[in-house]
Amino acid sequence: MRRRLPPSDAQIEMFPARLRLTRVEPEANVYRYYALEVLPDLFGGASLVRAWGRIGASRTTRVELHADEGRALDALRDWEAAKRKRGYAPDPDQRA
Repeated sequence: MRRRLPPSDAQIEMFPARLRLTRVEPEANVYRYYALEVLPDLFGGASLVRAWGRIGASRTTRVELHADEGRALDALRDWEAAKRKRGYAPDPDQRA
């Protein structure tokens, strides 16, 4: 008899439209985050919203406009790769 596993709440998205990365190095007093989110705009395109700063402090936000969601997701992946090279990792407390 086969056992069925209960459905999992934590399912990995193939193309996530929201991502939060953190870089925590207590010995160097580094507590930073970088958040990325793809949102539709009013003109049929998509926007990549980037926010970053020190954890617990005010943030800096930038909005990049893209022709469609696919290009915005490509830009999200490019930013993710750049930030991972600098030591950022997915936030373990991020909820879908």
